[in-house]
Amino acid sequence: MTATVDLRTDWQRWHDEREATLREPHGWLALTALEWLEATPRTIDGLPGTWSAPGDGTVEITAAAADGVEVEGTTVDGTRSVTPVDGAPGVLVTVGEKVVELARRTNAYALRVRDPEAATRQTFTGVPTFPVDGRWVLAGRFEPYAEPQRITVGAVVDGLQHFPTAVGTVTFELDGTEHRLVALAGKPDGLSLHFRDATSGVSTYGGGRILRTADPEPDGTVTVDLNRTVNLPCAFTAFATCPLPPEGNVLDVAVEAGERSPA
Repeated sequence: MTATVDLRTDWQRWHDEREATLREPHGWLALTALEWLEATPRTIDGLPGTWSAPGDGTVEITAAAADGVEVEGTTVDGTRSVTPVDGAPGVLVTVGEKVVELARRTNAYALRVRDPEAATRQTFTGVPTFPVDGRWVLAGRFEPYAEPQRITVGAVVDGLQHFPTAVGTVTFELDGTEHRLVALAGKPDGLSLHFRDATSGVSTYGGGRILRTADPEPDGTVTVDLNRTVNLPCAFTAFATCPLPPEGNVLDVAVEAGERSPA
């Protein structure tokens, strides 16, 4: 009984922190727009100035000082160039209470607006989950690759690709059957297991979910606590460009653990 209580208590603490992160003023729930930029400067609804991607690896912002557009604490007065990196967090530009994220995805450049007043944030009441159960806490075995491998995966946005780093595989047994998943490098540490299962598109987000683990022990053992499986940002907003799972990361069982599809 004590072990079960401790499992639920630890999970509840983790879950509360997870929801607090989602509620942050400029988190995923604050997204209100996703705009793809081209060489011709254009205006964006709700933002001052003009925005463009001239084709040289940069994004250009043109604004007057009175517009209040700031990059790295400096007010833009004229034209300012920034250089987003593919696969990395976007360059953040502040416009009053809003944050504008300038990101590169493959060879395309996007602008996302994060507004604390977004309806998705203001009406958020929490993430639905399956009941916490000790049967979903599994002993896994990590087998590293000789060298990390940069792999290519698709995205929920047609035509985009992501290039995560695969570092090995994690094998675990569930209900007497062995399963193996490609493990991605965690951010900033640990492992990331991005997978689909029989609940995907039914009671959980169709693009799959992610479980982040701690670093494996020296002997390769790693705890796979599926109760802590979470949704990708795309489950909460239409303005994200989430990756799809690595090829083969599909479980033929229903993992009724962790987060369910948001309302």
